[in-house]
Amino acid sequence: MNLSTIVTIIYAVGIIIGALFLDIWGAETSLSKAMAGVAWTVLFLIALFYAEKKDI
Repeated sequence: MNLSTIVTIIYAVGIIIGALFLDIWGAETSLSKAMAGVAWTVLFLIALFYAEKKDI
């Protein structure tokens, strides 16, 4: 299994957990919940960059 695929799966699981337990996409989303989603996406992009760099 490719390293970037593993990173993508971990990101997707994290987004699903955030949607179910943290209610990120709820009607009353606070700024902290929104920033948690943005931070998770930033970590995903950094991890994906390094995973692709390492695969080459």
